[in-house]
Amino acid sequence: MNRIYLDYNASTPIDPEVIKVMTPLLESNFGNPSTSHWAAKNAKEILNQARSQVAALLSAKNDEIIFTSGGSESNNHAIKGVYYALRNKGKHIITSSIEHPAVKNPLRFLEGEGAKVTYLPVDSTGRVHPAQVEAAITKETILISIMHSNNEVGTLQPIKEIAAIAKRNDILIHTDASQSIGKVPVSVKDLNVDLLTIAGHKLYAPKGFGALFIRENTPIETFIHGAGHEGGRRAGTENIFLAAGLGKACELAKKDAEENKIEPLRNYFWKELSSHYGSNIVLNGEIGSILPNTLNVSFKGYIGQDVLEQIPEIAASTGAACHSGKVQLSEVLEAMGVTKDMGKGTIRFSLGRYTTKEEIDQTLALLKDRIPKL
Repeated sequence: MNRIYLDYNASTPIDPEVIKVMTPLLESNFGNPSTSHWAAKNAKEILNQARSQVAALLSAKNDEIIFTSGGSESNNHAIKGVYYALRNKGKHIITSSIEHPAVKNPLRFLEGEGAKVTYLPVDSTGRVHPAQVEAAITKETILISIMHSNNEVGTLQPIKEIAAIAKRNDILIHTDASQSIGKVPVSVKDLNVDLLTIAGHKLYAPKGFGALFIRENTPIETFIHGAGHEGGRRAGTENIFLAAGLGKACELAKKDAEENKIEPLRNYFWKELSSHYGSNIVLNGEIGSILPNTLNVSFKGYIGQDVLEQIPEIAASTGAACHSGKVQLSEVLEAMGVTKDMGKGTIRFSLGRYTTKEEIDQTLALLKDRIPKL
């Protein structure tokens, strides 16, 4: 049986069309796009086109997009940049208890710098309630940072409603949309956010590259100091090789999000699993309110790592770590109130552009054969 990749939320392969765009740039267009002579002309055009492709995906302006080294840098820039720009106005930031470490850890760092952070709870589906966001606001609040969708269970957050609350209170809002791009439509005009994070390796572009949307006139401190690259907001000679790859990936992602071919296959997968295992399997999250590619389930009576070891042909992730016989649930599952008895058997299957029904059927056959109902 062939190996089957069902861990697209962790990382995606590079799309062949992205590779096709990038490959020639290894041999040509080596000029520095920040210079003005003939060798820079094509490089500058490639960089501008890539920026335009990213902006088009988000319904943003070209000069509202800056290129970064990936989602972690984008999150750090958004959070630290706003804090350092506005700390004289206030030092309070609101976030959720299920954010990615690339959001949580910058916030913990800022707490050491004097910031006050409110970590909001989520309900059993992993959703933040807008009313709790509003209740947490103080006169010191300068930023709200809530992820667009959760990387583990796929829950989509009510960012549009939260952004409306932020605007009424003159507070900036940032959302980490790394997991959402290409899976669901994401428009900064519709969401009305001030900052938004993109990670290239989540949407079939290379690792080590991403982007940050910064709405025009948003107060934010420069993250990397040096020369005046990226509109003076991020120093460092631009990497047109990776920028071209991300630009093409964003162009393809727009089509993916609009067509949504993955959701029917994910729903079929869940239907077959729930039909076979019945009460021995539980969905973490809520169909209809999660990313269309994500299926986070708990197998009753099992430990997630043991399940994966029984199906080594399948690449997937577990939601609990097992060390010295002790099981530790992920912070996301704990925040959702998942019991340790059920949560220890959690597996995240995440489908992608190249997942086929044949692969899902093979996965189902392996699970039914090797992971019996208790």
